[in-house]
Amino acid sequence: MFWAWVGALLIGVSLGLLGSGGSILTVPVLIYIVDHPEKLAIAESLGIVAFISFFGFIPYAIKKQVHWRSVIFFGIPGVFGTYGGAALSEFISGKTQLIIFALVMLLAAILMIRGKDYEDVERSKKHPIYFFILEGLAVGTLTGLVGVGGGFMIIPALVLLAGLRMKLAVGTSLLIITIKSIAGFYKYMDILDNTDLVIDWRLVLIFGSIGAIGSLLGKKASDYISQKTLKKGFGYFLVVMGSYIIFSNSF
Repeated sequence: MFWAWVGALLIGVSLGLLGSGGSILTVPVLIYIVDHPEKLAIAESLGIVAFISFFGFIPYAIKKQVHWRSVIFFGIPGVFGTYGGAALSEFISGKTQLIIFALVMLLAAILMIRGKDYEDVERSKKHPIYFFILEGLAVGTLTGLVGVGGGFMIIPALVLLAGLRMKLAVGTSLLIITIKSIAGFYKYMDILDNTDLVIDWRLVLIFGSIGAIGSLLGKKASDYISQKTLKKGFGYFLVVMGSYIIFSNSF
C-alpha cells in the first residue's frame, strides 16, 4: 500500500503543478497498484478527484480567482454529462471503459506535448453560450464514463472561449471538476449497489487527503518550475502509460 500513497502524493503534486492532468493518474494507480477492478477504480477515482480538486480550489477561491459565469454555463452542463456518463457505464464492460480511458489519456498527452502557452493566445468572448454547454456536456460525459477530471480540456476551453487568464481558468476548472466528480461518484454508488463491489471509503479518504496535501505543495513549487517542460515530460509519460493500458487490454 506504500506505493499507492506515493502515487496519491504524486497525483496531488502534479495537479498543483500543472493545474490539470494529475487526476488522470488516479485510475491506473487504483487498478495496477491497489489491484481494484476497473469499475470500482473509476468510481473511487471520482471521489478522490473531487476531494483533491476541492482542496486545490480553496487557495484560488480565497484570492477570488473563480469565474462564476463559466461555472454555471460550463460546469452545470458538465454535471449532467457526468451523471449521464456514469449511468452509461452500467452497460459497458470495465475493460472497454479502460480502453476508452487510455485513449483519453493519449489525447491529454498530445495536448501537453504540444506545449501551447495559453497565456499568449488571442482571446475572444464572442463565442455563443451553446459552445460552453456542448463542451461541458462532452467533457462531463467522459468524466462519468472513465473517471478523469478533464482539466486538460476544460482549461483551454475557458481560456480560448471565455477569454480567461490562466490563474482564473485554473481556479474555475478546479471547481468545475469538483462538482462534476461529485455527481459521477454519486451515480456510481448507485450502480455499485447492484454489484458485489464496495467502495473502500478508508482508501478514498486517505488517498484524497494525501493528494490534497500534494496539490498544495505542487502549487507552491509551480512558481519555481517551468510549466512548459513539465507538461511535455508528463505528456510523454502519459503516452507510455496509455499505450501500455491499450496493449494489456487488447489481448
